[in-house]
Amino acid sequence: MDKIETETFKVYGNCGMCKRTIEGALKEEAGVSEAIWDMESGEMKVSFDSDNITIDDIKQRIADVGYDTDSHRAKLDVYSALPGCCQYDRPE
Repeated sequence: MDKIETETFKVYGNCGMCKRTIEGALKEEAGVSEAIWDMESGEMKVSFDSDNITIDDIKQRIADVGYDTDSHRAKLDVYSALPGCCQYDRPE
């Protein structure tokens, strides 16, 4: 039986291209039914089947495409490869 959970957390980014990349990182991910990033607030809302994927895995997928979350940091080389408009002020 599916166990759908919804979580909201911070993802750092700047623009519409960031939105496409952040949401796109989860688009084909098994177990993720919804992934919406609000550009104004930086809040990411994800609905997922916790039997298939964990919130930790979800945050890691976002970090893997260059975006820091409240608990996962993107690798510097991946962040540095983002277009200039997408290079947000990184949290310490």
